[in-house]
Amino acid sequence: MILIDAAIWPAHDRLWCHMVSDASLDELHSFARVLGIPERAFEGDHYDIPDRLRETAITQGATAVSSRTLVMALYAAGMRRKPGSPGSPGSPGSPGSVGARDAIDARNS
Repeated sequence: MILIDAAIWPAHDRLWCHMVSDASLDELHSFARVLGIPERAFEGDHYDIPDRLRETAITQGATAVSSRTLVMALYAAGMRRKPGSPGSPGSPGSPGSVGARDAIDARNS
């Protein structure tokens, strides 16, 4: 299932929300493609989605949840590790990309 939280996170003069899958990264990447979000915008275990795409994501089948529920789903699915653990987003060598919001901004400018 694709989960999306509220667009309350400010950056780059807009609000952002997080989009995750509680099942697999393949499901998440496929759903992001439906929305036109490039895979380079992937942040290790989630996509940052601009507020203007949130309703489209929900219309396409994403489930609106609280940020807490979203994070708990990532931990339960084994797709997020405790901060600082090997392979967690932000740790050395993690797959998250720096500037992912810039990639979405550039695509949608």
